[in-house]
Amino acid sequence: MRTLSTIVLTASLAAVCLGQNAGPAHGSGQGVQALVQDAKTRVTEMKVDQLKSAQASGEKLTLIDVREDNEWEAGHAAGAMHLSRGLIEFSIESKVPEKNTKIVLYCGSGARSALAADSIMKMGYTNVVSLAGGMGAYKAAGLPTEK
Repeated sequence: MRTLSTIVLTASLAAVCLGQNAGPAHGSGQGVQALVQDAKTRVTEMKVDQLKSAQASGEKLTLIDVREDNEWEAGHAAGAMHLSRGLIEFSIESKVPEKNTKIVLYCGSGARSALAADSIMKMGYTNVVSLAGGMGAYKAAGLPTEK
């Protein structure tokens, strides 16, 4: 009987300990804004004036639009490449094989590009920034667009 009690107690303690490290229950995770803010703690944001200066000085960089197809087709930054947020991880290595390439990602506001930057940095890309304010800030600065 004592052995059975010991087994039950040990199993109960193990279940409690494992449950504490199981993470959040389904549906109780953090919201999208928290995910974006978390990504931004690891991602450098480039301001539009910094991008403008870099382009004017001839700095070699790869500008990538991570917006959806319909957003891209409505108009995008001149000279940009399109790799939507949903597919960038699957396409980036064939489109930008050098992991130390200077990459500037942008979206509509800077949220999706921060998430995408965080993701490709985890894939080993070392020189990645997210454009602060996204396409909205880009257009407001009067930078060139194309369709």
